[in-house]
Amino acid sequence: MTVGSITEPIVTASPQLDAPAAPIASARSPGADWALTQQDRSSVEGLLIRPPFTPPKRRRRHPGAYDAAVGWMLDWLLDQPGDTWQDRWLASGADADGRSWRHIPMAWMAQRGHDLSWMHDWFFRALFTAFGADLIRPSLNWLVAVQFRRGSLTNIMAHCRDPEAFSQMQGLCSADPDVSRAAATRTTYRASLILAAKGGAIADITVGDLLELLDAEAATLVTAPGATHLFYRVLGTMNVFGSDAPATLRELRTLGQRTPEQLIDRYGLVCQPIRDLLVDYLKERQPALDYTSLDSLANFLGSLFWADLERHHPGIDTLHLPSEVAEGWKQRLRTVPKTVRAPDGARTQIQVSRINYRECLTPVRAFYLDLAHWAVEDPGRWAAWVAPSPIGNEEVNRRKDKQQRKSRMDARTRDRLPVLPVLRRTADRHRQDAAEVLDAARNTAIGQTFTAAGRTLVRVDSPRGAAVKVWAQDDIGTISAGKRADLLVVAGNPLADVAALRRPTLVMRRGAWLVPGAARSAQPPARSGRSPRDVARPHED
Repeated sequence: MTVGSITEPIVTASPQLDAPAAPIASARSPGADWALTQQDRSSVEGLLIRPPFTPPKRRRRHPGAYDAAVGWMLDWLLDQPGDTWQDRWLASGADADGRSWRHIPMAWMAQRGHDLSWMHDWFFRALFTAFGADLIRPSLNWLVAVQFRRGSLTNIMAHCRDPEAFSQMQGLCSADPDVSRAAATRTTYRASLILAAKGGAIADITVGDLLELLDAEAATLVTAPGATHLFYRVLGTMNVFGSDAPATLRELRTLGQRTPEQLIDRYGLVCQPIRDLLVDYLKERQPALDYTSLDSLANFLGSLFWADLERHHPGIDTLHLPSEVAEGWKQRLRTVPKTVRAPDGARTQIQVSRINYRECLTPVRAFYLDLAHWAVEDPGRWAAWVAPSPIGNEEVNRRKDKQQRKSRMDARTRDRLPVLPVLRRTADRHRQDAAEVLDAARNTAIGQTFTAAGRTLVRVDSPRGAAVKVWAQDDIGTISAGKRADLLVVAGNPLADVAALRRPTLVMRRGAWLVPGAARSAQPPARSGRSPRDVARPHED
């Protein structure tokens, strides 16, 4: 196999505006009844305990653990309702439980006496191998939320599913000096997620699969992992998407300007005559408006006005609104939902006043007045839609709104002015500290410790795609007041007796003490460094 380089997109002349766009392959359905997921237990077990699905090397401490774990994993799935292995996986509730899914199979194992830590590790290793063998296809949202550690899923996929394509992908990333190790790892990891969720090989990935994965990451993860453009570029270099696919992810994500029909159809209006009227109205106004204003006008008329009326008055088909209907709509328009977070972290949705309430009324009133004015010039086209405006002239008078806005701004200024000197000093101190840390980090080799601005840090490799960034982190293993820590307190010296790690007396996770029994079933938090539980875990290949 020849490893080339990641090709950069070639900039060509822009296509004609009326040229038909090449069709983009949609996301594949994971399916429900492919061949392997319908096989019986003995056939599946015989497949999973033979190469290439067996671990690359046997552990001397538990040489038969993997084979036993395959049996436990299949027994757990057989205890769930369903005709296929995929049905049983979905019925178990693990896929719907997201990040905290592990407690479901662990409770099943505890009931059968398989409650040792190494048994759990091998169970999950067997389950991940079932993903690699295409026995089960978890959802993309679940796969993104779980965040497999230490390349466990990628290693399985690269070894069992499509080794040649994974090798080519890794070679392309390694050959490009601008691609960091973290970005290359993220690229192969994303390919593993798509293969686990959709089946097939890397050559079967579609543009829709990639977009669905990126949408799942945006909806599930707090921080975007990065290297998304690299993933698309590598697959394009491997000719996975074909020659008709857009050259870059940015080109794919940029939809361009929508037509008036597309702007209105976003809101799924039921009444076809009103939908057609709104489209004609936008076309009439389009020559005098820029695209942003046209898009905003479509939102006011299509979403905030007519779609709201259809939700609360099904079957409505006239612009002549009864007074109670008009007043109800204006009352709903006065407020917007807002999600607030309580001190305990609970989220609650409340209704708050809409600041731009009168700005939302103005386009609707203008819509009614324009129809009346245009009906005089072209009665055959517009006269049938003329109706009294539900919004009076005094309702769109914004003089009072401007006064209230000025009052709010002045109140905020008065509240914040006393702390402005403190803010300036704090910002300047942080700027100086950051400059000192950055200068020291640039002169420190990766893996070496340095001290700057009163902090001891370690220079680390870039954890994301941008190799030009400089990264450093707090020294691992330090404990001090004000830091959030993961601690495992044992009644012994683990350096002398490693078995002491299996008998914790106290457990702290992210600064909160847990009872030892709850440590296994608690939801593992997202974290950037290793915790004591990672150290205690024997392995997860």
